[in-house]
Amino acid sequence: MNDEQAVASLSALAHVDRLAAFRMLVKAGPDGLPSGELAERLEIPPTRMSFHLSTLERSGLVASRRDGRRIIYAASYDDMRGLLGFITEDCCGGNVAICGDLMTLANTSCVSETC
Repeated sequence: MNDEQAVASLSALAHVDRLAAFRMLVKAGPDGLPSGELAERLEIPPTRMSFHLSTLERSGLVASRRDGRRIIYAASYDDMRGLLGFITEDCCGGNVAICGDLMTLANTSCVSETC
């Protein structure tokens, strides 16, 4: 990941609705969720949810696929790990006393069952 990609990803997450949607997709696992279900769960109008999901997809943090008439969105775990690794790779010069668990997280490919 480079600076431009990190800025695009962080910018996409810098909205309360998009962050909530992304977190829900991370929890949903690789199968993802239909956009309508996301909108319903988050109590966001479907057109606004589509706008937010498009922003997340352009950033690379989310991918979509068509399933009949529905569009299913899923978190891109590789891109998420890339962003987390980019942010933490230079953490405090590797000083564990300052960074603590961040260094462990940066060196772990994934800590949840869905990754």
